Amino acid sequence: MKLSLNNLLVIDIETVRSHPVYDDMPERLRQQWDKKAAYLRNEDELTPAELYEERAGIYAEFGKVITIAAGFFSPSGQETTLRVKAFYDHDEAALLQAFNQLLAKFDERALTLCAHNGKEFDFPYLCRRMLVNGIALPPVLDTGGKKPWEVNHLDTMELWKFGDRKNFTSLELLATLFDIPTSKEGIDGSMVSQVYYEEDDLERIARYCSRDVVVTAQLLLRLHQMPLIKDENIIVIEN
Repeated sequence: MKLSLNNLLVIDIETVRSHPVYDDMPERLRQQWDKKAAYLRNEDELTPAELYEERAGIYAEFGKVITIAAGFFSPSGQETTLRVKAFYDHDEAALLQAFNQLLAKFDERALTLCAHNGKEFDFPYLCRRMLVNGIALPPVLDTGGKKPWEVNHLDTMELWKFGDRKNFTSLELLATLFDIPTSKEGIDGSMVSQVYYEEDDLERIARYCSRDVVVTAQLLLRLHQMPLIKDENIIVIEN
């Protein structure tokens, strides 16, 4: 099926643990993390505090969103342009509200979201954190009561699997296979918490997140045997 680039928004999120260190958590939440840590695979025999710093950011119950980047396609003469904007804020509620305002600018009935591993991570994480922050879910994320074909979500990792459910395939690996340039920020997902809490460089994380949106958008095109967007047609909108 031919891919329509109309009303298509490619997104990526970056998340970190909700508190800088284990001891900063409220006692009630800390007790819940201890229960979670007891069930996590822990070959290195890390303490709950060490596990918290290493893994808590990937769980919406113990993490928070710090950056959301979004890219949308638009025609530019005979070629297609990709415009990318990153939203970032230490205040998670303000960040999620800003992203919701962006979504509201699109036709709710036609809008499609795309992310790499989005169905397992980005989309549910955003929904959970919105609810925690008392924010109503936007229609494109609210899947409650919808039939599968009514959910306008694309996932580049799922497209690559072709029904295979055994493996996680990273964006970096697929970018390598399809010769798509990746982030020049010198960080990866495992380093985001360090850059956030130790280096206090949220803008660097936002640039990295934006670059992942570009890579995901390019991968989506390649998976549909469409030409890549030229570098000169990729526009990153500065805040």
